Amino acid sequence: MSQRIVILGSGESGTGAALLAKQKGFEVFVSDKGAIPQNYKDELVAMGVEFEENQHTESLILNADEIIKSPGIPEKNDLIKALRAKGIPIINELEFAARYTGAYKICVTGTNGKTTTTSLILHLLQKAGLNVAVAGNIGVSMCRMVATGNYNYYVIEISSFQLDDMYEFKADIAILCNITPDHLDRYNYELQNYVQSKFRITQNQDENGLFIYCADDELTNKNINLIAGKAKRLPFSYGSEVIPGGYVINEQLHINLDQNQSNQFNMYTSELTLRGIHNAYNSLAAAMVANALQIRKDVIREGLMDFQNVEHRLEYVATIRGVDFINDSKATNVNSAWYALESMDKPVIWVVGGIDKGNDYNMLKELVKAKVRIIVCLGVDNSRIHEAFASDVDMILNTSSAQEAVHVAAKMSAPGETVLLSPACASFDLFKNYEDRGRQFKAAVKTL
Repeated sequence: MSQRIVILGSGESGTGAALLAKQKGFEVFVSDKGAIPQNYKDELVAMGVEFEENQHTESLILNADEIIKSPGIPEKNDLIKALRAKGIPIINELEFAARYTGAYKICVTGTNGKTTTTSLILHLLQKAGLNVAVAGNIGVSMCRMVATGNYNYYVIEISSFQLDDMYEFKADIAILCNITPDHLDRYNYELQNYVQSKFRITQNQDENGLFIYCADDELTNKNINLIAGKAKRLPFSYGSEVIPGGYVINEQLHINLDQNQSNQFNMYTSELTLRGIHNAYNSLAAAMVANALQIRKDVIREGLMDFQNVEHRLEYVATIRGVDFINDSKATNVNSAWYALESMDKPVIWVVGGIDKGNDYNMLKELVKAKVRIIVCLGVDNSRIHEAFASDVDMILNTSSAQEAVHVAAKMSAPGETVLLSPACASFDLFKNYEDRGRQFKAAVKTL
């Protein structure tokens, strides 16, 4: 009798998992507490997979041999507690996918920068002509990739929620960009639980593996003893020479992973398409991976010079009458907005606001004083932004649509300045999501 796999959650990861499980001969059932999007429902029907939506029927779930769970479902959920009590193993789709591929896995986690770093590594590997796919928290589910393709390399963005449900999975190269407090509601408001979750990316690594991490990150350094595997440790730093490792000194990026002179890689930071210190970190991590895989230096250099950033993350939109417009709608927290402001090298008209998640704007004050001339608020309630920055800028203006914000910002700006949408807030007061906000901003810029 075939083993029964129950998949909780029917999004891209759940549907991809159903496809692979069905292909491998399991009895598969998909259960979603909410409505299943029509495209995934059609796919499940075509596969002949049984499913339910808008409910979890315990009798159909508690008889599973194994559960593949969506990362969005927390441990404190009653159904998860019941499954734990019965001792039914709970994993995620990355863990399941890894059982069926011998591909080389390059895995990226961190609080900030992981999407950019993942995309940049993918770009460098594709440029080198490697047979590579991207998976995890970005793009298509890894299960779907394993079921439908045959790749030699995977670049996988992994969130802490995903790492929590991974046990046997082994990263060949593990990258930890940084750790700052985030998602603490999922970790009983204990920062240490979140930190431990991030370090799970090193579990099962052997001496052939590499662990690439930021030597300048306080929480990473403080917890370096949490590394679970035996991988070679390769730090990267901005301002300090770290050998073996990668570093930026005197506006030059250096990669030196071993003592072999011919393997060393150097280039000027002014040649990188990605600007700012945080992006120098992302570029270091990506270049270290490419160098470790012995990708030719000219390919690495060219890749770092022609990479286009992901949509809504410091995305260049246009230059109109000497003013640059940049869409950073993905910056839904203060930390992300800090990175955006830090990377600006021209005076800024800052478009900010939305649903404030209890933001502490103090960490932005020095940057705002140094870089921002005018603030354009884009939100229903902008009072906290006024309170935080009234004494730091020339003017604060309120707007209530992307169109209005862009027109006001364009009117107030001067040639040689930058209009930056980096909201530091969620988007749900005026928009469907941050993508909708970013696209409306870009559409409005095109009408100027």
